[in-house]
Amino acid sequence: MDLATGAIGSLLPKLFELLADEYKLPKSVKEGVRSLEKEMKSMHAALRKVAEVPRGQLDEQVRLWAAEVRELSFDMEDVVDKFLVRADDDSEPSTNTNKLKLLIEKMANFFPKLKTRHQIADAIKDIHKQVQEVANRRGRYTVDNIVARIAPATTIDPRLKALYTEVTELVGIAGKRDQELMNFLSEGDSVSNKKLKIVSVVGFGGLGKTTLVKTVYEKIKTDFDCRAFIPVGRNADAKKVFMDILHDLGMQGSHLTELDERQLIDILRERLENKRYLIVIDDIWDEKLWEIINLAFSRSNNFGSRLITTTRIVSVSKVCCSSTGHSIYQMKPLSDDDSKTLFHKRIFSQESGCPLEFEEVSTDILKKCGGVPLAIITIASLLTSDQKVKPKDEWRSLLKSIGRGLTEDPSVEEMLRILSFSYYDLPSHLRTCLLYLSMFPEDYFIRKDRVIWMWIAESFVQCEKAGASLFEIGETYFNELANRNMIQPVYDYRGTEVEACRVHDMVLDLISSLSREDNFVTVMNGTGDSMSSQINIRRMSLQNVRKEEGCQATPLKSVSTLQVRSIATFGLAIGLMPPFLSLVVLRVLDLNGCDIGEHNHLILQDLGSLLHLRYLGLARTGISVVPEEVGKLQFLQVLDLSGNQRIKELTSAVMKLKRLMCLLIEYGCVWLPDGLGNLTSMEVLRDITFDSISTVKELGNMKRLRELGIEFDNLSLELEEAFVESLGKLSNIQSLEISCGALPIESIDILGERWVPPGSLQKFVAISNKFSTLPAWIRRNPSHLSKLFKLEICVDQVGQECVEILGRLPALRSLYFSSLRQSGPLLVVVGGFPCLTSFGWLCPPACEIVFQAGAMPKAERVALDIGVRVTNEEAAGDLGMGNLPSLRHVGVTLSREGVAVGQAKQAKAALENTLRVHPNSPTFGIYLYPEIPADADV
Repeated sequence: MDLATGAIGSLLPKLFELLADEYKLPKSVKEGVRSLEKEMKSMHAALRKVAEVPRGQLDEQVRLWAAEVRELSFDMEDVVDKFLVRADDDSEPSTNTNKLKLLIEKMANFFPKLKTRHQIADAIKDIHKQVQEVANRRGRYTVDNIVARIAPATTIDPRLKALYTEVTELVGIAGKRDQELMNFLSEGDSVSNKKLKIVSVVGFGGLGKTTLVKTVYEKIKTDFDCRAFIPVGRNADAKKVFMDILHDLGMQGSHLTELDERQLIDILRERLENKRYLIVIDDIWDEKLWEIINLAFSRSNNFGSRLITTTRIVSVSKVCCSSTGHSIYQMKPLSDDDSKTLFHKRIFSQESGCPLEFEEVSTDILKKCGGVPLAIITIASLLTSDQKVKPKDEWRSLLKSIGRGLTEDPSVEEMLRILSFSYYDLPSHLRTCLLYLSMFPEDYFIRKDRVIWMWIAESFVQCEKAGASLFEIGETYFNELANRNMIQPVYDYRGTEVEACRVHDMVLDLISSLSREDNFVTVMNGTGDSMSSQINIRRMSLQNVRKEEGCQATPLKSVSTLQVRSIATFGLAIGLMPPFLSLVVLRVLDLNGCDIGEHNHLILQDLGSLLHLRYLGLARTGISVVPEEVGKLQFLQVLDLSGNQRIKELTSAVMKLKRLMCLLIEYGCVWLPDGLGNLTSMEVLRDITFDSISTVKELGNMKRLRELGIEFDNLSLELEEAFVESLGKLSNIQSLEISCGALPIESIDILGERWVPPGSLQKFVAISNKFSTLPAWIRRNPSHLSKLFKLEICVDQVGQECVEILGRLPALRSLYFSSLRQSGPLLVVVGGFPCLTSFGWLCPPACEIVFQAGAMPKAERVALDIGVRVTNEEAAGDLGMGNLPSLRHVGVTLSREGVAVGQAKQAKAALENTLRVHPNSPTFGIYLYPEIPADADV
């Protein structure tokens, strides 16, 4: 299903299903269904043509016709689904007549002109009549004369991560802009003047305020005792801001949620007392909010602390810097030269630059962008396809279509116009997926897996080839949206995997506007009755309910929810949740982060009535028991229970869910009941505890399993053998994470010697277990593991050969390796590791690793826990860090066991000096363990 064609894409196969012999429809009824099918196919083609034309260029009557067809398709699919769901649920063969009667009655509810409610033939005839009326209007409105543009297929851009790195650097090209901001931060600073200084960066959306501040933050953060970078956004509350700051400062715990603003301010002031801190409060919209936040920062701090804010509103920046000694940094557009550099790097390779034939048109396009980085990147993404530059005539066409807005009035409205060009360049299915992101609040951290499974539950993701996983197809959708800069990918803390995305404010403004116009997503905040009269609500986002403003969240009773397909609820808005009995066609229910706790029996009552439900998100809701009614949800595909540490075991009802594809129990392993082998549709199974041999054997029935996270409470030889046998049957496995809970490090040598992983393996994590030597499936043929990009492993004894074998893994991007013993005091990395960007190595005491020239050419992050090696009474050198050309972040812990204090300090100083003169100026932290007492005799 997609926005352009409504539910027609998913309705057509269901009409075909109605023709199956199973339902024993009369011949006349089958003919009616076939006729309907043909007409809907014709409408489907016409709607796809309409979708290729920007909304503002459509004839009003054509637009109304398209909306009418879409609504009709939704209604028809709801009717058919209700029939099919009940047919699937009913095991008695003699009830087909009753099913048909039920279908007739349900259809009659949607089509009031139906004369005979008890005959399926009349029902189909009436539907056909309505469809024909709509089809006739299509002819009158000349819909078929619209010419469709064919969107090219695009693969994921390998320059994606490089793009974001380059944009960060380009914000301060040649040190111009970031140096200006750093000058603001240091202005007036002296030995005698170490007072807290506040700098507010102000400018309209898309200028790159956040990117600039983030660049400066990364450069100077190591000069401060503690630091935090906190995004705020609209409709933020002070309590969440304070909790986020404390979290970044290293304070965690559920007790913080129970404190009010005053208590959090006291804790924060105490935490920052006598500290030199750097804190960024990004994207503030509200002057009153800043006045509350400001209370947490004492003006008596005389340690040279810095507080940076960003905002789009000049009056807010003035409030932030109202006291003497603070500064406002007015963000300006990029210069012509910097704009050109950013634009050309996005389209052409850095080596070739801009070809002569494109220079004139690119200059004209850049004038339209007005030096706004977001506009420049967005337009640049439209001028490439399949990593190739589009023809010059398409550049000219784009230039003519942009208009003149930005050069004269750099307003939000004009930015939306530019973004809309990128939106209409998306294929229809990607537009639908992008619009769905308007379900989430501003600045929301949208986990990649979460949103892809929601797309699947809504049938936005369609299987394009036999054997392909819906999730993998959905992942290509996500990657393509990132490629086109419509979403901002968020990498994990090691910088190797995209784990989430955020939607830029300007993009969110655009898609929210389009969603409202097309009745795609309705946002409810409980503060008024403006939406109460709206009918045919398809998706509801319940958000922005705030206790401190006296807003009482009460269930929505005046809004029709009979046609709602998705509900996402955020925070206190759980109080707006309508009764489940009124959500008769609901496919997605996401309560992620809503505190249900001990009241789940009240909030989740009647859960079993949601027969159409495909996605149930109960992550971080505080529940301790999985409701038994889950077993009634026979169409459920995703059950997200992650973050609920109080859940210790699953109900046996879960084992009845034969269509379940994804079961998440992150941050807290859970016991499984018998019956795991029933879940043959399972693709993702995370953080499950196994101690039963029979259950481990049942694991082998999950032929479609792609991701497995498993914990053994008691790893016996027999259990390990059964596990290896089951693993051998999982030919689609891509990710395997193994742990042994609180047990001492267990040997898993059988897995290392007997298992032969499939070529699809991408991630293997077993850092809490150990292999005696490097697993045979790595030693024998590293090139076989052509897709393995993440490896975290512990080996009892490691030698030089191990380093060389690991270096031959062709796709490895992240390696974290630990060893208990080492065959010699020194391991040397000579070459290899062609793709590695993140590297961690834990050596035994008195052992060391050294990088020679040509080693790890792409390594950006290096984390080492090694010994200090002494030769000829002097500590060894700088580990060869200068030979890592891409280095950005370094963390090294030096064990000084058996080493004199002076030698340990000498090793630390040598490493620090090397990193200080490194061309990339990487951030670093070098630590000695145990720490050297201040009064130690060197």
